[in-house]
This record gives sequence, C-alpha cells and structure tokens, in this order.
Amino acid sequence: QVQLVESGGGLVQAGGSLRLSCAASGRTFSSYYTGWFRQAPGKEREFVGAIGWRGDNGYYSDSVKGRFTISRDNAKNTVYLQMNNLKPEDTAVYYCAVRNGIQLATLPKQYDYWGQGTQVTISS
Repeated sequence: QVQLVESGGGLVQAGGSLRLSCAASGRTFSSYYTGWFRQAPGKEREFVGAIGWRGDNGYYSDSVKGRFTISRDNAKNTVYLQMNNLKPEDTAVYYCAVRNGIQLATLPKQYDYWGQGTQVTISS
C-alpha cells in the first residue's frame, strides 16, 4: 500500500501562485509515475500533469502548460506542483496519484493509489 497526502491548497486571487505537495509513505515502488489531476464540481477528473521517478519526462495538459511545473524530491518521497499565473478556471480539488510503471499515463484508471485531494480556489 502507498499512502498519499496532498497539502498546500487554498484561496488565492487570479494571477497568484500556489505550490501543492504530495507526500508518499508506505510501500514505495522502485520506479513509478506520479500524476496530478483535478476535479471541478460537476466535471470529470482531469489530467494536469505527471512526472517520472527520476524527475524527467514531465508532461502537462495544454490547459496548464507553461504555468504549472511538477518536480520531485525522492529523498523526501514528495512530489510538488508549482502553479503560477492561476486563473479562476483552475479552481478544483487537486489530487496526486501514483502508478507502478515508468510509462506516461494520463487517465485516472491507469493510476493505482490516490490522495484525498486538496481544494484550490482562485478568485477573479
């Protein structure tokens, strides 16, 4: 089992920044992909971005590319989502997820473990 805990959400004005953290504990895979997703009320869970175990192979959805950056600190078993130039449409619950594998995955069903989510609200 892998336990994931997100933190860092909150309320910010449009144009502001937030950094989300995803701390992993329990069994950690020797190589795994970590993804970030978000879900707004009434909408499906949406892929935001993902990063490989080595911190390379970052991949982002078009809606956040150039504004969001994913990084990881394997010594701390933590992955970060730096969000800049936030927009009201970024408002959602943000989730991190882990899958056992090194291939890029963008669908929620491809991930094995999920955190509980953290709320991000952007005011206009």
